[in-house]
Amino acid sequence: MHEKPAHISVRLRELAQLFNSMDPSPFSERDLDADAEEFILSWARELPPHRAVELVVHLAVPPPPARGQPAIEEAVRHFFRERAELKHREFRLLLRRGRHSLLIGLGFLVVCLALGGLIGGLVAARGHGTAADILKESLTIGGWVAMWRPLEIYLYDWWPLRDEWRLLERLARMKVTLVLPEA
Repeated sequence: MHEKPAHISVRLRELAQLFNSMDPSPFSERDLDADAEEFILSWARELPPHRAVELVVHLAVPPPPARGQPAIEEAVRHFFRERAELKHREFRLLLRRGRHSLLIGLGFLVVCLALGGLIGGLVAARGHGTAADILKESLTIGGWVAMWRPLEIYLYDWWPLRDEWRLLERLARMKVTLVLPEA
C-alpha cells in the first residue's frame, strides 16, 4: 500500500513570488526564488527520505492562463532536476578529488616511511639514536598527515553531498498542486 505524499504548503499572493523575478529565462526554465527554494528544502529535509513529496501552492491571485498547474509543475521539477544534476556533479568531483588525494597521500606516505627507515638506519649506525628516532618519527607523522584529506573525504565529506543529491532528485519528481481562491 502506498503512503500518501507528504505536503509542503506554500501560501503566496501571486505566482510570481515563487520564481526569481530577476531570471530572464523562459518560464519553464526559471529559477525559484531563493527564499521559496530554501523554504521547500528545509521542509523536505524534515520528511522521511522514502516518502513522496507534494508541493501545495495556495495562491490569493489566480495565475495567468498560460501558467496553469502543468506548466508550474514542470518549471518546479525542472529547477530541482537541474539542482540535482549540479549536486551529482559536485559529488563525482569530490570522489575524484578523493582518489587523487589518496594516490598523492599514499605516495608521500611511502616515501616518508622509506626515507625514515633509511635515514634512521644510517644515523643509528653512527650512534646518533635520539636524532635518528626524532627524524624517523617526524617523517612518519608527516606521511600520515598527508593522508588526512583523503580520509576526511572518504569518511565524512561524501555522504552529506549524496543525501542532498537524493533529496533534490526526490523534489524533481514531486507533484505540484495549485490551490486557487474561490471565485
